[in-house]
Amino acid sequence: MELAGLSVREDAVGNIFGRWLAWWLKGEGGRKRWDGLEPELAAVATGSHIDAIPYSGKYDGVVGVLGAIEAIRVLKRSGFKPRRPLEVISFTSEEPTRFGIGCLGSRLLAGSEDLANSLKTSTDIQNISFLDAAGSAGYSKNEDDLSSVFLKKGTYSAFVELHIEQGPILEDEGISIGIVTAIAAPASLTVEFEGNGGHAGAALMPNRNDAGLAASELALAVERHVLDSGSIDTVGTVGILELHPGAINSIPSKSHLEIDTRDIDEERRNKVVEKIHQSAIKITKTRGVKLSDFRVINQDPPAISDEAVIKAVETATKELNLTSKLMISRAYHDSLFMARLSPMGMIFIPCYKGYSHKPEEFATIEDMSNGVKVLALTLAKLSSQ
Repeated sequence: MELAGLSVREDAVGNIFGRWLAWWLKGEGGRKRWDGLEPELAAVATGSHIDAIPYSGKYDGVVGVLGAIEAIRVLKRSGFKPRRPLEVISFTSEEPTRFGIGCLGSRLLAGSEDLANSLKTSTDIQNISFLDAAGSAGYSKNEDDLSSVFLKKGTYSAFVELHIEQGPILEDEGISIGIVTAIAAPASLTVEFEGNGGHAGAALMPNRNDAGLAASELALAVERHVLDSGSIDTVGTVGILELHPGAINSIPSKSHLEIDTRDIDEERRNKVVEKIHQSAIKITKTRGVKLSDFRVINQDPPAISDEAVIKAVETATKELNLTSKLMISRAYHDSLFMARLSPMGMIFIPCYKGYSHKPEEFATIEDMSNGVKVLALTLAKLSSQ
């Protein structure tokens, strides 16, 4: 950001902001403004994240940060003079890898008081607290108040995020640009069963209360309830399933599941969550186990892209003679939470076979270049309004 001539600041949790302040020229009588610039107006923002999950690729999020910086450089090189300020944001902790909270940085920017309070006691798998981690990175200056991160609604006049699709549609259909109309939002659940352990050979099958089989049955129920929703936009995943004591010759006495289910229709997704809960209760009765924990960790509403932002992206794509498609995002992004602060939109580019969250994740130079061009032109249009 500094090499691109941006003015950089970092907040108390590690969100990084780079603002284009090169609107001033030295002239006779001192400094003067670019013609037409009104720096008191709300800025147009863009950006994404650079953190990743284990064994992932190198394009998810990163394209949207480096691409945003390059889009600003494009506008500078072209001699463009914005009416509104332009800002690039690199969000902290978009992935829930370390503290189990997705989009941590953008959630806080959007003013989540519940999150700000819970982070005071949050720890990672090594029992390092969030506040200690933030402090060791040089971020959190005031342990008792993370509300300094909150931004007021209207801080930005628009937010646009460039991202790989993380799905196969654009590549399969030979389309250059995806214009996102809505972002599906996840509900994250944690579930635990307790049964009776015992020797794998000595305990007779009719007498078992197997917590592992209870977890397996619930995992299949998740799939069934998602498919029964009747919509291709409803998805569910059991991403974590742990058994205790975890020995081949021991009947599991405890099981732990973490479930992700998401949809662009909040009511439909919430019905799936309730059906999962009812299935968990039913399993306790049929298998003689205890449901020791069933918690909804987060249950965020989906976000709808702003019509004016969609139109700006559509216009930019046409002017660049690129093919485009209106589509939803089944993955969630920082844009989901930035929509609470400002009008929001997203630009997708194709990725190889739709691979993401795996080392094979890949986007071509041509597709990334197209995305940056569309982003730059979109930012030019939005910052001229």
